[in-house]
Amino acid sequence: MARGISSRDFDKFSKAYVGGLRKSLEQAARRNPPRVQIQAESSTSGGVLSRSGAIESSAYLAQLLMWLDANHQQRPAEYVDVTRFVEEHQLEDEDPTVLALQLEQHGLVNIARVMTGATDVHLTDEGVVAVQRLKNLQKDRAARLRHTMDAFLRWLYDTAGDQRPIDPALFLATPGSYFAGAEITGAELHQALSYLAEHNLIEAVATDPATVAITPQGASCALAGGSVQDHINQPKTGDNITFHIGENTGNIAANSRDFTMNAATNKDGIDPAAVVMLARALRQAAPILDLPEDDVIEFTQLATRIEAEAASGSPDPGRLQRWGSSIMGILNSPVVSGALGSVLAAYTGMVLPGLPPA
Repeated sequence: MARGISSRDFDKFSKAYVGGLRKSLEQAARRNPPRVQIQAESSTSGGVLSRSGAIESSAYLAQLLMWLDANHQQRPAEYVDVTRFVEEHQLEDEDPTVLALQLEQHGLVNIARVMTGATDVHLTDEGVVAVQRLKNLQKDRAARLRHTMDAFLRWLYDTAGDQRPIDPALFLATPGSYFAGAEITGAELHQALSYLAEHNLIEAVATDPATVAITPQGASCALAGGSVQDHINQPKTGDNITFHIGENTGNIAANSRDFTMNAATNKDGIDPAAVVMLARALRQAAPILDLPEDDVIEFTQLATRIEAEAASGSPDPGRLQRWGSSIMGILNSPVVSGALGSVLAAYTGMVLPGLPPA
């Protein structure tokens, strides 16, 4: 296949071509609704939820929840038949009973179980709260970009894993082009394509119109099952991080290039004293990592739990590693600021063996 298109040409293509995709797709959808399925996103295929167990990455469940909320606003006391949602959105391959049961399992709806089936549902209080969370996520640009990169790369691997060039616009007609129940925009796809190309997970192909192909590194990322950000944040061969850990009684400088503390770790297991110092350092760092307010609260709570468990006298390694993994997930997000976040992530993985790489 033809190679060698420059990043500048790719950027020009993206802006000119992707920017007008949504309008043309909507026109085509009115004539013949597209049906390009993603196995990982189909709600009846077992790949409904994201790794965190949330529903924002499941197009159908998130859309259904928003649709139920619209009905709830108009008729708060009435149960609504999920079959209507399936019919209105022309989801011939989706089972309304399964969709209703999945929402019920998460405590988001109550089902009116009658002789006719289990598709009449009513939002619970938890469902109302979940709808508000989805609405907030729809405005979270970083979360939307992370989803777009992950969903696009999975779709590209499923559709053209043999490195065959393909029109990236086709992604916008798939379930993966929804996040938290809202459509991904052409501009967001353009940004995701540029980011994936920059990190050699996809490459632009000099065709007319321009197409993209997955690279061997992109295929490896898709097969690993993690996120694009996890893959990018993995330490490269030859990378060295040197730092010392010890008792920390001072404050962490927000703009420091180096993060230095002094202490030892136990290579044979988890050293409770080191974990306590880690938790205190994490709490100090929370306000200067440029995290969203909700993440700051969660980050601080996790650090407090880790410290309390490590100081309990008989810490549970499973709990420490589970909370440590959650900490790593936040530290590895694109919104964490610079070197400090990287070093904290590296130290977290060192003090709590068995965590994903920083």
